[in-house]
This record gives sequence, C-alpha cells and structure tokens, in this order.
Amino acid sequence: MTSIVKFEGVWGVGEETPHCYLLTVDDFTFLLDCGWDEKFDKNYVDRLAKVLPRVDCVLISYPDPLHMGALPYLVGKCQLSCPVYATIPVFKMGQMFMYDWFQSHHNYDFVEQFSLDDVDAAFELITQVKYNQSIPMRGKGIGLNISAQPAGHMIGGSIWKILKDGEGDIVYAVDFNHKKERHLGGCELEKISRPSLLITDSFNSSYRQERRRHRDDKLVAQLQETCRNGGNVLIATDTGGRVLEMTHMLEDMWNTRESGLAAYSLAILSNTGYHVIHFAKQMIEWMSEKLTKAFDSLRTNPFSFKYLKFCHNLTDLSRLPSPKVVLASFPDLECGYARELFVQWATNPKNTIILTSRTGPDTLARRLIDNPSIRTFKLLEKQRVKLEGVELDEYFRKQREKEQEEHRIKMEEAESSSDSEGEEGLEAGKHDIIVLYEKPGTQSMFKSRKHHPMFPFHEEKVRGDDYGEYINLDDFDIASMREDNKENIDLQMNFEEEEIMEMEEAPTKCISQTVTVRVTAQVLYIDFEGRSDGESIRKIVEAMHPLRVILVRGTPTDLQAFAQNIRSMTKAKVFTPALGEVVNASMESHIYQIKLAESLVSSLLLKPAGRDVEVAWVNGLVSFPTENADDNIEEGERQVIASDSQKDSDMPTLNIMPLEEVPYHEPVFVNDVRLSEFKQVLARTGIASEFNAGILWCSNGTIALKKQDSGNISLEGPLSEDYYEIRELLYSQYAVL
Repeated sequence: MTSIVKFEGVWGVGEETPHCYLLTVDDFTFLLDCGWDEKFDKNYVDRLAKVLPRVDCVLISYPDPLHMGALPYLVGKCQLSCPVYATIPVFKMGQMFMYDWFQSHHNYDFVEQFSLDDVDAAFELITQVKYNQSIPMRGKGIGLNISAQPAGHMIGGSIWKILKDGEGDIVYAVDFNHKKERHLGGCELEKISRPSLLITDSFNSSYRQERRRHRDDKLVAQLQETCRNGGNVLIATDTGGRVLEMTHMLEDMWNTRESGLAAYSLAILSNTGYHVIHFAKQMIEWMSEKLTKAFDSLRTNPFSFKYLKFCHNLTDLSRLPSPKVVLASFPDLECGYARELFVQWATNPKNTIILTSRTGPDTLARRLIDNPSIRTFKLLEKQRVKLEGVELDEYFRKQREKEQEEHRIKMEEAESSSDSEGEEGLEAGKHDIIVLYEKPGTQSMFKSRKHHPMFPFHEEKVRGDDYGEYINLDDFDIASMREDNKENIDLQMNFEEEEIMEMEEAPTKCISQTVTVRVTAQVLYIDFEGRSDGESIRKIVEAMHPLRVILVRGTPTDLQAFAQNIRSMTKAKVFTPALGEVVNASMESHIYQIKLAESLVSSLLLKPAGRDVEVAWVNGLVSFPTENADDNIEEGERQVIASDSQKDSDMPTLNIMPLEEVPYHEPVFVNDVRLSEFKQVLARTGIASEFNAGILWCSNGTIALKKQDSGNISLEGPLSEDYYEIRELLYSQYAVL
C-alpha cells in the first residue's frame, strides 16, 4: 500500500529563514531540523511548541544555529523527549556552536531562551550515527529506515534518506555542496536515482558563484594590502563549521613563503575555538579523501597549526602584535567577539572587515552586504558590567534575605514534621503516671514492645536534623549587639563577601546604549558559505529525476522560477508550500478504500507473481451505500480517503461486473525477469543461447530477446516452432493478466 506523505513548513519556507519542517509518513512524524534565527523569534517557537506533541523523531543536518539552534529550547522549555539523530561531527561541533552562541549573548545580555544545562540535556537525547548507517524506526515507525549521506558544506553535514519497505525513498537535502573543498568532499546526490520525494531549497537557485581560485586570490590580496599598510583584518565566521575551511586555508597561506603573510599575527577568537580545533584533529576520517590519505601515509594532521593562535577573550588578543588577522564568531555580527571587534576596528580606515556569509535579513552583516556604501548608522550597544558601590551592597542584602527566608521555611517544615510524630498508643489518665493504652484482649504489658514513661517528666525536644541542632539566627543578629563591636563585624562581613566574589562569579548587570558607528574601514563580502550555486543545483536535480519535489527557503521569485525549471527538466510534480500549509506529497493522490463483494472475491483468478505474492485482474463496479448530496459528482471524481475510523456501512463496495460488460484489455506482464535467469531456463529445456551486446540470441542467432526500458522482455524472430516454445517459456516466468 502506498504511504501517505504530508509536509508542513513550521519555518524555512520564507526568504532566507532557518530550517524547520514537519514530514509525516503515514502516522510517523519527522522534525527535519529545528533552526532558530539571530533574533530569537518568539512567534516561531510558539508555533513549533504547538506541533511538538506530534513529533516522533528529529533529524539534524548541520551543527549551526540555522539547523539546530532551537533544540536546547525545545528540550529545556518544551520537554521534547523523542529520539534525535545526527552524525558524530554534528554532535561534537553542535555543542561548540551552542556553547559559543549562549556565551556570546550572555557576555552582554540576559539569555532567557535557554541555559547551558538545557544545551547539555538536548545533546543527551542525540543518537550519533555514521554515514550510510541504516537506522530502523520503532513504535509507529516500524518499516521505516533512515540513513545519513555526505552533504558537504560543514563537517558531518547530512542528506537524510527516509526509506519505507517496498516503496521509494524520500530525500531531504538542503544547503548541500557538490564541490570538493580543502577539508571536505562533496555531496553524493548523483548516486540517488529517482527518489519518490525530494525536499530541497532554492536559496541559491539564482546565485552564481565566482571561481574558487579567483576568490582565494582576492582574499590573499586583501590580507596582504591591509597588513602591509599597518591595518588589522576581521574575518567574521562561525564557530565550528565553515571556520575549519578558513583556518585550513589561512594556515596554508601563512606557510607559503611567497605570500609574505608569516610576518603577521593570525588568531582565532572564540569562546570554544580551542575545543573546535581539538575535535577537528580527531575527525580526519570525516574529511576529504586527500586529507585522509595524507594522514594515513604521512601521519600529518592538517589541523595541527603552526601559525594560528587561540584567543579566548579580547585581553588575549591584545597581547598579539599588530598587524593581525582575526577570525571571530559570529558571521551575522549580532553577538560575540566579531561584533565587539567590528565596533572597535570599523572606525580605522587602515582596517578591513571581511564578511563570509549572507546571514538573515535585518542583521548587521546583512545590512553591510546589501548596502556597501553605508558609512554611518546607529547601533544598540549592550554590555555586561560588574556591580559596584550601593548596587553591590543591595545585591548582597537581597541575597542574605533570600537565604534567611529559605532557612526559616526549612525550620518550619522540620518543626511541623516533628510535631506530627506523636507517641502512638499513649493516653494521659487522671493520675500523674502515663498509662499505655491497650485495647481489651491485646497482649499484656510484659509482652508489649512499646515502652512508656513511669513518672511525670517534661523534656524539651531539641529541634535539629542529621547534622545537629538548628541555629536561631535571631540570637546572632548584628542589630542586637553592642555598637562598639558592630564595626568589627561589618569589616568581617565585607571580607567574607569579597572571598565569595572571588570564589563565585561576580554579580553583574546589563546596560545598553545607542551609539553612532562611523564605518571608515573597508568592508568586503567574500563568499565562503560552501553551498552549491543555482546552475549546479539544477543539474543535480535533473540527474536525480525525482517524482515529487518540495522547494523551501527562498524568495517567491526564486521559488517559482526554480519550480518551473524542474517541471520542464524532469516532469516532476513540484510543490512550493507557504508557511503552515500542509502539502500531500503521496505518490498516489487518489487512493480508495473499498469493500470487495464476496461474489467478486470468489471469481478472482490469482496468479503467482514472485515470492509470496499473488495478483489478479479485477473488473468491477463501485457502488456507494447511500444517496447523499454528492449525487451530482461523477463517479470518477469521487475520492474515498482511507481512514481507520470509517465504518464498513459507510464504505463503498466493489461488485462483480456482468460478463457482457467486461471490456477487453491488453495482456499485462507482472514480474521482473532477468535475461541471465531466463538463459538458465532455456538451458534446462535444451535450447542453446548466448549473450551478444546485451541481447540473448537463441536458435543459432535467429531469435532475439532483449530488455526494454519498461522492464519487460521483447521477443523477435521468425514464427517457427522454436519461437512459440521460447515464448511459452517466457510467458511462464510472468504473471500474465
């Protein structure tokens, strides 16, 4: 039975937005990526939270926030608990991306969306997989298998294949790169033929890239010019994706004596830069074939850098001599050290700012790319500063009040629990002696396991816990002590507070102000995104020959133009869904659920067609149970949707057709017969045959059997006894209906 495939865009169906889609195969729902934008759009996560209960599995393609930025929020705030799948490098680099993303925002603003604990909890859900590893789904997904294919673009990047037993495969391929780079190989989409559904993006469908050599020469020339003039260069890049390509390339440039760049400082400035390169050293097998062969033969690690220095803050960077070239995160210039360096260096005409990626709309980097002539603009500058003076005293006062309140609540709970523990079985009588209350007929006092006091004595209970007696803080109140001793106590308290500040993170606050930035430095955009361009994407899709295509992420103009190109090249059915629109991308759009009449079933002539399969040709008439308002709809236009809740009484019935009304039909051959196997059948009957140029010749070369494009075998030759005998043997291999 053909699967019901539905697609819905939660995000990523508009212009240049992150990726997040729902794909439902029968009753099993995949969440394809869960990216987030640079502005932490709240409306998006609200929409995503509503559909989250339907999600059974999450597939992550790349480690950057564009593809997995919302995962910590979904796990920490929305209690996502379903399996999440990603390759090993996406798992490792994704952690570095999320740590750096959080810390970059935390350095100057309060981050309410997620915490570092949410990041750790999210990555505990991820199951790490390898390329071409087949992973079967469980529960509602029995019969479904997923596998990750190389996608290029970033280390561990994945093209996801979803395969159901006996049916075509579904391919989810976004942001892929078919070109081989310095540290990565290209994608292998050309190996996937005729998928039943292809989900891809049109972000680069109208974009034409410049040649790689021309791009690299342009970068080297700019670095040489700026450094020789005494200026610094800021290269805004990401945390653990495209930065690997750039660091590897720049290290080669610094190693080249002709470039003359070895005289200048080269640094990477990131919260997690050291760990990113450390992980890259351990994942050479995920990189290009050239690097893996060099590592196997020469044992040279391409990420053991000689010139690249690691800086974790601006203080470390200031120790490096100028001129210097700095790779800093993030490429959108909305947060991180790249933004701080831009504000500092943009005012110097000797410096150069290099942007490497077209980020989302309304970001600082995108404004500079779209308007290269802009020289003055207002910028909201945020900063995190330590508390001082009165604010610091007020902070510690609130902290002490909070601790006292927590201690008071703890004591009240302990007292209430101890008061409820009475001595069961005791009753105070008229006399001073407390007697043990025992019901008549119970055991005597000498055999009783309970003890009771013999003389009147009241003993105050000491309130305490496992560690000792509770301390009443009022007994040590500073206000109740003598004035001459208060000054010494204040000094002691201040000393203790300073020790606490040294041990723990100092209390801070966030401030913001609008500043006017005058850009006098040179600003350039050099494409290091690592995505296939429009012409290459069209050729790849044409070679794949998909039956269904869903296009996402691109301008409306690019979406419609690319969809028209695909229709003309492949004759595929192309969908361009809007945000929130549900697309039915099933292979068969007209599926009927009907009952078979008993008379029809008994008349079927079933014929074997392969292993454990029998088929029959059916001629019947569909009758609907009741007359309704749809009587004016022609019978051919009726569509009965398959549903488990549909009652048998409401289901149409397929009845047997009268013999005189049965139309004639051409014979239908059901089975896939191979010529090599049929040659053995001929040999068993004593008919000699041999292959020549893909044709099986029989009867001394007079009768030819060859495979047609439809999969059937054609028989050509003179109508002789051998011809009819061979035809009879051939028909016996098919189920002829």
